[in-house]
Amino acid sequence: MNDRIDLAGMTSAEISAWCQEQGLPSFRGSQIFKSIHQGLCFGEMTNLPLSLREKLCQLAVDQPTTVRSWRESKLDGTVKFLFSLSDGQCVEGVLMRYVFGLTLCISTQVGCRMGCRFCASTLEGLVRNLTAGEMLGEILAVNRWISRKSSLSEAEEQSGPVPEHISRVVLMGSGEPLDNYEQVLRFLHLLREEAGVHISLRNVSLSTCGLVPKMIRFADESLPVTLCVSLHAPNDSIRKKMMPIAETYSIQELLNACRIYIRKTGRRIIFEYALTEGLNAGESHAEELARRLRGMQCHVNLIPLNSVPERGMAGVSEETVRRFLQVLKRCHISATRRREMGDDIEGACGQLRRKTLAESSASSGTSFGSV
Repeated sequence: MNDRIDLAGMTSAEISAWCQEQGLPSFRGSQIFKSIHQGLCFGEMTNLPLSLREKLCQLAVDQPTTVRSWRESKLDGTVKFLFSLSDGQCVEGVLMRYVFGLTLCISTQVGCRMGCRFCASTLEGLVRNLTAGEMLGEILAVNRWISRKSSLSEAEEQSGPVPEHISRVVLMGSGEPLDNYEQVLRFLHLLREEAGVHISLRNVSLSTCGLVPKMIRFADESLPVTLCVSLHAPNDSIRKKMMPIAETYSIQELLNACRIYIRKTGRRIIFEYALTEGLNAGESHAEELARRLRGMQCHVNLIPLNSVPERGMAGVSEETVRRFLQVLKRCHISATRRREMGDDIEGACGQLRRKTLAESSASSGTSFGSV
């Protein structure tokens, strides 16, 4: 990002303090905060004097995250977004429609350093972390998109109500949230500010590949966030073939961290398990997994793998999923098959961004590096 201040990543109190530093009345801070969380750009904040709007344009980042492109599923209304950031980088998000409302899956990093074999987001490595303002900006940009679409639908007299805003957030897009700990924590606190988007943290899920020390630290924050752990294997031998993080932390260490999280937050753990042909999807694997998880306050989310040809990872048949699920239920482990959404659009995390970067590179000769 540039040298401009990121007001979207600041609390109402922090913006008020900044206003006072600029010689402005502190009440302007709450006005600016509310307007930002309504998805307004500085020029649209007509409750502010023109001189202040012009000053904001000079000193601050105006809408750090914007919708670059989107694809909507004809099957279930799922929408895949490609967001542009103020430095030209891009990340993805997915809007999912449920009977209880709208859920947005957001990214926390540009790329990812974790190297999980089944994830397309890791193929170019980590470019940089997102700021709290950019993460919040994903929500604001989609709420703005929803509002515009709602207005268009009403104008065209289309049937069916359009939900007004996002009510649930999952941090499961590109990046490892706990690898961007401070900014993710700031983002979570911004979410629950009453004058802002005001999303309850009980409606937030955070996915991690298993950074054990950060998981324990996050448990100490005492936030009612649902922790989703990418397990994907019943033992260390298989997990090491899928996830480099398994070379650092064993499954036993990971499960111990999960138990600490459960004890300190009272929240059950969601274990994500991507079924992969010939690797972790046999009935014996299900039995071993059940033994590992017996007695834990948890739920297993079975995920038929999105194929990642670059990593030689292939999905499984529906019969394999059914048998695996049967074994877990027979062993009294709470489990479901994850509902697949948006199958007709770029489904796997990282695919749309990689395609866009490849097209940009081919047309401009620009290479996209990683660190």
